[in-house]
Parts: sequence; structure tokens; C-alpha cells
Amino acid sequence: MKIDTITIFPEYFAPLQLSLIGKAQERGIVEVGIHDLRSYTSDNHHSVDDTPYGGGAGMVMKPEIWGAALDPLMTKESDLIILTPAGRKFDQPMAHELAQATHLVFACGRYEGIDARVGQHYAAKGFRVHEVSIGDYVLGGGEVASLVMIEAIARLLPGVLGNPESLVEESHVQEGFLEYPNYTKPPTWRDIAVPEILLSGNHAAIAQWRAEQARIRASEGL
Repeated sequence: MKIDTITIFPEYFAPLQLSLIGKAQERGIVEVGIHDLRSYTSDNHHSVDDTPYGGGAGMVMKPEIWGAALDPLMTKESDLIILTPAGRKFDQPMAHELAQATHLVFACGRYEGIDARVGQHYAAKGFRVHEVSIGDYVLGGGEVASLVMIEAIARLLPGVLGNPESLVEESHVQEGFLEYPNYTKPPTWRDIAVPEILLSGNHAAIAQWRAEQARIRASEGL
């Protein structure tokens, strides 16, 4: 998979060189490109925003700058992801959906967001455009949201996780449950003991216990 991000803060994406995604890049499973939006400006101040039509607080990112940055990247294989609080909420099924893509382009907005015509233009040209939010809150920009999505998507790609069975264990999330609590050695820590069922060796009973714990967590909203 190829992943491109466009941002005014390229340094924000240094963590992509670490851990699973860093190793996936070394193995050629994922290719990541980071692009500085300001490099597509033509004025001395490298301005990427302007005042909103209709008035209001804040600034809006200019469409011509985004067009100049996106045009060289977009192909028929590309999915354009515009991060916005008004977008569809990102979840595990969407992660699986996007993990099937060949090329993801993340547009990291700032200020009051990206001029709406950017998404409209590429959708009209036949590109797959996704407006996405990672939750019901407002961030300073799309960089954090992009990092969240990239990690959630990339770890689903074949060969990224050392133990692919980990993805099977996460099926609770896809079925509407939360993951069960996990424990490791020692069997007792600060007077708190590991549940005895996990020490029993009865795999059927353990599986049943874990499923029940996942249901309880989901019902309690933990």
C-alpha cells in the first residue's frame, strides 16, 4: 500500500518511522510519502489560508493550494481522505474497508478546515473521496487523526503484524464488543490476583469467560 499525507507540519509524521509501520516500510509492505503543503504556494509568506466567505471566525485553507498539491498524487487507484470533524466517524469496519485500497491520500486540514470545493472537485472527477472524523471532538488539525487512521489501517495489511492471530482476537471489536481484559505474569500483583479461570488450562471455559467479559465491557461502555 502507498500512503501520502499532505500537511503544513511534515515533522508531525516522524512517528511513522517507528514500531510496526516503520518495520512495514523497511519490508516494502507500506510506502509513505509526506508532503509539505506550503511548498505548493507562490507568495513570499507561503500562505495557505484566507478569510471565509460569509464571515465568521477563523481562516479557511485555499483550494488552489490544495489542488496544486493533490493533482500530482491522485490516480485512478487513489482514495482521498479529508479529515474533518463533520465527516463520517472512523471505526474498525472502515479501517478494514480502507485496508483494501492501493493508495491512500490524507489531506490534513487546519484552522476552519479545507475549502469544501476541494472534496467536491475530486469527487466530481470520479475519485473516491472520504470525509472522516475520528471522534466527536475538535482537534487542532488533521495530523493526529491521520496518524490514528494510518496505524489502524496499516496493521491490518498482511505481514505487518508479527502474529496474524492477533487480528482474529480483535473480532470482538467488529462484532460490537470491546476486547476482554488481559493479564500476564506474575499471578498476583499488589494483592490483585489473575482470575483463576485463566490459570485453569480449560481453553473452552477461558474463551467463554473472555467473550462474557467483552460483552460486559461493551454494555458498561468502558
